[in-house]
Amino acid sequence: MTPVALGLILAAAIVHATWNYFLKRSGGGPVFVWLFASLSALIYAPLAAGILWWQKSGFGWIHLGLMLASAVLHTAYYLLLDRGYRGGDLSVVYPLARGSGPLITMLCAVLLLQERPSAIAVVGALSIAGGAVLLMGDPRKLRRSGNHHAVGFALLTGCMIAAYTLVDKVAVAAYLIPPLVQDWAANLGRVMLMTPMALRRKTDLMPVWRRSRNEIIAVATLCPLSYILVLTAMVFTPVSYVAPAREISILVAALMGTQLLAEGDTARRLFAAGAMVGGVILLALG
Repeated sequence: MTPVALGLILAAAIVHATWNYFLKRSGGGPVFVWLFASLSALIYAPLAAGILWWQKSGFGWIHLGLMLASAVLHTAYYLLLDRGYRGGDLSVVYPLARGSGPLITMLCAVLLLQERPSAIAVVGALSIAGGAVLLMGDPRKLRRSGNHHAVGFALLTGCMIAAYTLVDKVAVAAYLIPPLVQDWAANLGRVMLMTPMALRRKTDLMPVWRRSRNEIIAVATLCPLSYILVLTAMVFTPVSYVAPAREISILVAALMGTQLLAEGDTARRLFAAGAMVGGVILLALG
């Protein structure tokens, strides 16, 4: 991996953990997701239009299909992640969601494709699983804290991460869709998919905006930026390197959750998050 790619991915990891912190702090909800997606589409529209004009890109049905697939997967991702945060801690949901994606991908490859991972990859998978168990802690305390329902949403989020990463890699690397355009188009698609829901809850729009305006603006700005940095790195870097490296954000988010949101169990949660990061790296090496 080149220094440029590594720099892009590390910057993206910090930005990604930061917008997740703001999402968790806001209280979230589907209306919140629609509002920040709509604002993102407006903020980044001039840049997307400028890139399309400069490159004079011509898109066929396959390009539009990849954008639509990304929009659907990202919509599911944001709604599941938001639902997890409304029921669980940032330092629990974020590491499980981010760390489970590579593990789920490997398990599917073994069970469905009959692949045989190396010993290093198996150790990595066990490290992720062990970190996840340690992160969840005592099941009785997990239930009392309300995090037990959030675990399922975090794991489903991990499935969406694995799926949209592969789709977007194909879009920017094989079909040469500019990273910012791919992200903006997926975001616009998400707005369109969620607009019927927003119209049904139109009485909630202004109250949510007034309550969480700063968080909406922060997430709308930082969320696309974090993924655009990742997509840019994926243009010239194998996804098998990019996906694990960006999971350093697990540690950043765990630190934010335990320190800024006072979620407790700092030592255990940071150690568990570190074990999951190490496991992801071993999966990449294996």
